[in-house]
Amino acid sequence: MSSDVGSLLLYVTYVLQILIFIRVILSWLPMGQNPVSEFVFRVTEPLLAPLRRVLPRFGMMDLSPMILLIIILVVQQAIASAF
Repeated sequence: MSSDVGSLLLYVTYVLQILIFIRVILSWLPMGQNPVSEFVFRVTEPLLAPLRRVLPRFGMMDLSPMILLIIILVVQQAIASAF
């Protein structure tokens, strides 16, 4: 049972990593509103917004996705070692 929970949590963190990478790539492309980009932004924005409020801006660069990916990696390591 506990390994199932650990596997599910790891799966969720992997999906979040992929969505964050997709969001970064979408931010580089001149795309209009489409269902895929709206879904990615709706899922990732609640995680990125608090980081943006805390992190200082570095010109045009938004470092919050990189920081969130590091946090997710730490969480994955903690999950893997706990289960």
